[in-house]
Amino acid sequence: MSDLSQASITKPAGSARETENHLKRWLATPWTITIGAPVLVFLLDRANTIPVLSFATGAFVGTLPYIAFAVLLIAWLKAAGAETVIAEAFKGRETRMIVLAAAFGGLAPFCSCEVIPFIAGLLALGAPLSAVMAFWLSSPLIDPPTLLITAHALGWEFAIGKAVSAVALGLFGGFAIKGMLAAGLMGDPLRPRSSGGCCGCGPSPFEGKPVWMFWSDAARQTVFWKELWENAFFLLKWLALAYVLEALLITYVPASMIANLVGGPGIVPIATAAVVGMPAYLNSYVAPPLLAGLMEQGMSPGAAMAFMVAGAVSSIPAMAAVWSLVKKQVFAMYLGLGVSGAIVSGIVFQLLT
Repeated sequence: MSDLSQASITKPAGSARETENHLKRWLATPWTITIGAPVLVFLLDRANTIPVLSFATGAFVGTLPYIAFAVLLIAWLKAAGAETVIAEAFKGRETRMIVLAAAFGGLAPFCSCEVIPFIAGLLALGAPLSAVMAFWLSSPLIDPPTLLITAHALGWEFAIGKAVSAVALGLFGGFAIKGMLAAGLMGDPLRPRSSGGCCGCGPSPFEGKPVWMFWSDAARQTVFWKELWENAFFLLKWLALAYVLEALLITYVPASMIANLVGGPGIVPIATAAVVGMPAYLNSYVAPPLLAGLMEQGMSPGAAMAFMVAGAVSSIPAMAAVWSLVKKQVFAMYLGLGVSGAIVSGIVFQLLT
C-alpha cells in the first residue's frame, strides 16, 4: 500500500517537472520573442499591432522562395558529401591552399558542431595554419542560405559584396598568418590535441567521394530528408524572429538615433559598427533583416557591411573552433584580423556604393 501511495505521489511530481522543463526549453527558443512581442504590442500599443504584424508577415512571406531554394541546396550538398570536395582545397602548395580555402569557406555545408572536427582533421593531416585560418575567417561569413537571405533583405549588391568580403578576409588572414609564421613570431600555434570530435557528427569529411546523384542510396536519402527538415525549421524559426524584430525596430527606434550613431560618411561610423557588431553577434539569418531596418533608419551601407562581417566572425561556433584548437595568441589574431577586416570591408563597400 505504501508503495502505491508513494508512486501516486511521485508520478505527478515527475510529470510536473517534465512539464516545467519542457516549458523552460520552449521559452528559451526564438518563438518566445516572435510570439510574445506582437502580444505585448497589442497590449501596450494597440494602434501599431496591425502595422507591425503586416510588415513582419509580408517580409516573411516574401523570403519563402529563398528559404525553399536554400534548404534544398544545403540538403543536396550534405547528402552528396560535398565536404570531400572542400577538403581537396587543403592539398598542394601553401599559397594555393590559402586561396582555395578562402574561396571554399563560403560553400562549406557544415552545421555548427561539424566545424571543429573538420578543422581538427585538417590540422591533424598537416594542413598549414595559414590555410586553415583562411577557411576559419571566410566560412562564418557566407554560405548558400545566407547569400540568398542577404540578397532578399538587402539586395544582390550587398549579398555579393559580403561574399567578396568573405573571400578577401580569408585571403588577408591566411597570408598574414603565413607571414608571421615565416618570421618566427608565433612559435608553435597549436594546442595539444586529443582525438575525437565535438559530437560525433558522422564520418570524417575526408573519406570517400561526393555522389551528386544519390537517389539510389538509401543512407544518403535519409541524410537529405533529415537536413531538409532540420534546416527548414531552423531557417523559419530564425527568420520569423528576424522580421518581427525588424518591424519593431522600424516602428519604435528613432531614425535620428541610428543616423547619429552609425550613419553618414567617414570611417568613424564604420569602425563603430564593427566594434559594436563583434560582441553583439547576431545569427547570420537574423542580421540581414535587422540591418535592412537599420539602413532604413539611417545606417550607412559601409557600417552595415562592417557590422555584419564583424558579427559573423564572432559567431560562437567559429570562436569555439579557434579557441579549442590554437593557442591564445592565435585566437587574439583571429579576432584582430576579423574586426580589422570588417572595417576595411565596410570602407571599401561604402566607397563603391
